[in-house]
Order: sequence, then C-alpha cells, then structure tokens
Amino acid sequence: QVHLVESGGGSVQSGGSLRLSCKASGYSVYCMSWVRQVPGKGLEWVSGISNRDEIYYADAVKGRFTISRDNAASTLVLQMNSLKPEDTAMYYCAAGSSRSGSRDDYQYWGRGTQVTVSS
Repeated sequence: QVHLVESGGGSVQSGGSLRLSCKASGYSVYCMSWVRQVPGKGLEWVSGISNRDEIYYADAVKGRFTISRDNAASTLVLQMNSLKPEDTAMYYCAAGSSRSGSRDDYQYWGRGTQVTVSS
C-alpha cells in the first residue's frame, strides 16, 4: 500500500512560481505523475516520470514545469514557473503511470493540493 500526500499549493499571480511536493509512504519506485482537475472538467495529465526516470510533460506545461523525484526521500516534486490563470486546478500526485490522463491507470492517489493563479 502506498500513501501519497501533496503539499505546496497556494495562490499566486500570473507569472509566479509554486513548488509542489508529494511525499510517499510505503514507497517503491513507481511510475508517477502529476495530474490536475478543474471542477466540472475531466482529468488532465500534466507531467510524469517513469520507474526508469524517463520524464514527460504535457504540451501545455512544457518549458514551464519541471518534475523530479528523490527516491531516498520518497518525494516527487513539481516545480511550476511562469504560471498562468489556466493552470488553476486541483493538482494530484498519482502512482501507476507516467503518461496517462485516465484515472483507471493509476493505483494510488493523493488527496490533492489547490493551485490558483490570478491574472
């Protein structure tokens, strides 16, 4: 069993930065992703890292977001720069896939952390 806890969300102005962290307990080296969701809309995959540390980004965040993982600390990080109002969403850390926008492809989820970007 893997337990995921996100932190680091908040409210920033357009162009600002936030750093999201996902602390895992019961951790093994999984494929993991950050996904986001706006109320009333579907899940959007943002970025992922495979169990071989291959990294992937959605086109919408490429060049602005950076994903990384510290296996010793069992932590997944998403550094978000040049934030835009359209980045506003609940951000979830999820384990099981590095590139999927389908909820069924993930075995474990955090409870999410809210990111709000104002213009």
